Amino acid sequence: MVNQLISKIKSTGAPIVVGLDPMMKFIPEHIQKKAFEEYGETLEGAAEAVWQFNKEIVDHIYDIIPAVKPQIAMYEQFGIPGLAVFKRTVDYCKEKNLVVIGDVKRGDIGSTSEAYAVGHLGKVKIGSTICRGLDEDFITVNPYLGSDGVKPFIKVCQEEKKGLFVLVKTSNPSSGEFQDRPVSDAGGRPLYEVVGEQVAKWAQEHMGESYSYIGAVVGATYPEMGKVLRGIMPKSYILVPGYGAQGGKGKDLVHFFNEDGLGAIVNSSRGIIAAWQQEKYVSFKEEGFGEASRAAVEEMRQDISDALNSR
Repeated sequence: MVNQLISKIKSTGAPIVVGLDPMMKFIPEHIQKKAFEEYGETLEGAAEAVWQFNKEIVDHIYDIIPAVKPQIAMYEQFGIPGLAVFKRTVDYCKEKNLVVIGDVKRGDIGSTSEAYAVGHLGKVKIGSTICRGLDEDFITVNPYLGSDGVKPFIKVCQEEKKGLFVLVKTSNPSSGEFQDRPVSDAGGRPLYEVVGEQVAKWAQEHMGESYSYIGAVVGATYPEMGKVLRGIMPKSYILVPGYGAQGGKGKDLVHFFNEDGLGAIVNSSRGIIAAWQQEKYVSFKEEGFGEASRAAVEEMRQDISDALNSR
C-alpha cells in the first residue's frame, strides 16, 4: 500500500492527506437541517449529517489528493450510527481510489492488540466465512507499550500489504512532557529519538519498493525535531499533522522530506473541511463548502510545492 500511496502523491503532485474530522460546528446548517428533518435531532440524525458532509467534500477533492485520514473519535461520539458512517466513509473513499489512513491511535498488547489489528487492517474468520472489518489501508498506533503493542499490527500489515504510522513526536503543545524527556541509557537523548530509532528498525522488517510500510507521526509544529527524525528514519514515510490551523506552514515542512521530494505526507483537517468558515473563502458561501475545500487543498499544495522548490 505504501507503493500505491507514493504513486498517488506523484500523480497528484500533492503530498497531502485531508483529515476527515467532522464536528457539528463545521457542518453547514442546510446539511444539518435536512438530516434532522429525516432522522430527528438524534445520533442517527447527526451521523447522517456527517455522512452528507463527508461525501460532498470527498466528491470535490478526490481527484487532487492521494489520501484521507478519518479520525475515529469524531465518529464514535455519535455511537453506533457514527461508527457506521466511519465505515461508510472508508468504503466510499476507497471507491474513489483514495488511500485511507485510519486515525485510531491504537495501543495495547497480546490478543487485544491482535484484535485491533485484525479489526482495522485485516480479516477475521467467522465460521467458514472470511470477513473484513473497518478495512483501512493504514492506521496510526501508539508505541508506548513497547514492541508487544506494535508487532501484532506489523504482522497483519505484512499479511495484508498495509501500513502503520507510529506516534513519535506529536504536534500538541504538551507532547514534550514525556516525548522530550532525556533517556539516560541513550546518552541523554530525548525519548522521541529513541522511539524513532525503534521505528526505523521496524521499518526494515516491512519494506515496500523504496519506502517502508511502517511510517511515523511527527508534528509540523516541531520542524527542527523533524529534521533530526528524518535522518533517523530515512525509509519511513512521515505523517505530518499540525499544518494550517495548528500553525504549520510549507516553509516549516521541508526538513520532513528527503532529497527525492518524497518521504512525507502532510495532514490538514479543519483547514480543509471547514475552509468555508474562513474569511479568505467567504465568497463560496455555506452552500459552496465543497468548492471551498477544494480551493484550500489547491492553496496548500502550492504552499508546499513552493517551499520544496526553494530549499
